[in-house]
Amino acid sequence: MDLRLVGLDAPVLHALHQMMDLSDDNSSGKSSYNAPTRSYVRDAKAMAATPADVKEYPNSYVFVIDMPGLKSGDIKVQVEDDNVLVISGERKREEEKEGVKYLKMERRVGKFMRKFVLPENANTDAVSAVCQDGVLSVTVEKLPPPQPKKPRTIEVKVA
Repeated sequence: MDLRLVGLDAPVLHALHQMMDLSDDNSSGKSSYNAPTRSYVRDAKAMAATPADVKEYPNSYVFVIDMPGLKSGDIKVQVEDDNVLVISGERKREEEKEGVKYLKMERRVGKFMRKFVLPENANTDAVSAVCQDGVLSVTVEKLPPPQPKKPRTIEVKVA
């Protein structure tokens, strides 16, 4: 479909149009080095669907994410590469009961994930997570500030 026919000729839409054309070209068996991988697209969708608040306190960083209806076993909190906090999991659909049909399904189901690059002063050995009333709070303690080096006095000997 040519987006100009609809009256949309913005550069962003042009780029989208080209991406759609690239995906059609890939179906013929050719690979494109510029096309995102399937796992990248899946992770990007999972991250976009997981909003978070990040707060800085004097002694810690706190990451707050809404997780309504999830049990602690459905949520995974990890630290990767010594400085990346990863919060992930999966929200599963309820088992359908016989004789019941959905009229509308608006709640999100599926995998979710967020990655946060932690600052240098984050203590990745002191991470805690609490899920209360459908709100996950992950606290990462800060490292104590480095102590200033005290000047050393060197004794001068007489030769």
